[in-house]
Amino acid sequence: MKRKLLLHTCCAPCLVGTLPEIAMEEDFEITCYWYNPNIHPCTEYKARRDALIGYAKKNGIELLVRDHYGLREFVRHTIEMENLAERCGFCYGQRLGETARQAKEGGYGAFSTTLLVSPYQNREKIREAGEKAAKEHGVEFFCGDYRASFREGQKLAREGGVYMQKYCGCIFSEEERFFAKTY
Repeated sequence: MKRKLLLHTCCAPCLVGTLPEIAMEEDFEITCYWYNPNIHPCTEYKARRDALIGYAKKNGIELLVRDHYGLREFVRHTIEMENLAERCGFCYGQRLGETARQAKEGGYGAFSTTLLVSPYQNREKIREAGEKAAKEHGVEFFCGDYRASFREGQKLAREGGVYMQKYCGCIFSEEERFFAKTY
């Protein structure tokens, strides 16, 4: 019998690289989960959400969508955080905590995230946030390393006409993209 895994999905391009890797690694029945209140501005949030919904429909992927545009809440918690690791740690914790809660409520034995495919994300902070959420909610955090499939996933997404974003998601990462700030 396959174990049920709830896969926090940050965007369709990252899903393209992650899903085959998880499917090969473990015998999971995977449901993707959209919860990304960090993504700003609203037009970017909608573009990523809609791209994921379209990709999931086209490919027969089960997807749960928690449609919560959390600009005020996210900014309120991160505005004074100059340290990138601190801000990203909060963001990972917020999203993975909600995913773990949803996994527990939905009867999933484990959860994971497509964030683990990106070489640009802080893998250690993701692991810490996932393990903390797993402990709080009583579900397993599956922390695979999918970074080797990142470039191929991006290539396949581009070839498939999937919307490709230009920054991580929060308003601060957009600022960094344009001004090349390092924190």
